[in-house]
Amino acid sequence: MRISKEKAADNRAALIRAASKLFRERGIDGVGVAEISKEAGLTHGALYAHFRSKEELALEALSYGLDQASSRMFSATVDGMPDLARFLDQYLSPDSRDDYGDRCAMAASASEIGRQDRAISARFTEGYMVMVRAFERQIAVNDPGCDALSRAMVVVATMVGTLAVARGAAKGNPAVSEQVLQAGRHVVDELMRAPAQSDVTS
Repeated sequence: MRISKEKAADNRAALIRAASKLFRERGIDGVGVAEISKEAGLTHGALYAHFRSKEELALEALSYGLDQASSRMFSATVDGMPDLARFLDQYLSPDSRDDYGDRCAMAASASEIGRQDRAISARFTEGYMVMVRAFERQIAVNDPGCDALSRAMVVVATMVGTLAVARGAAKGNPAVSEQVLQAGRHVVDELMRAPAQSDVTS
């Protein structure tokens, strides 16, 4: 029985959403196609009607997760730029730490992306650089003349690493996990801020 183009598109989107959630929760290598199909409410024959391989689906699922993060970043603006303070409040929070399935795809998958294929690595890098460019613009405004790109790269790497470590410590030592979130936010704020006047004149 043939299905309409609209239903086929809906099925494809459901598979991507399901894969994105499960990959973030359990890792790309920790989830099989049968589980993804079941989560989407489809057969795994339906999955292969849309994707030639699990790797192709993983690429689409990663893109979906990265696009979600970008949308959250640009959901509120201040003077035409993303409200990064608000974004950081959400990103480096216990809620974000505890919600694997719907939060940062980079923090969920950073440790395993290097074991995936080149296309997935390239898409991860694109998503990383989207975040970097947003922070670079704000840092350049706050501290003209600094190496805003390098500082922004460290900011985003710190955010991703902070969330990953906070997740790793959360069950074994919740207090350390909280400290990691707070320390990561403090370091990011320091990297983002304009230099004090005494720093400028010294």
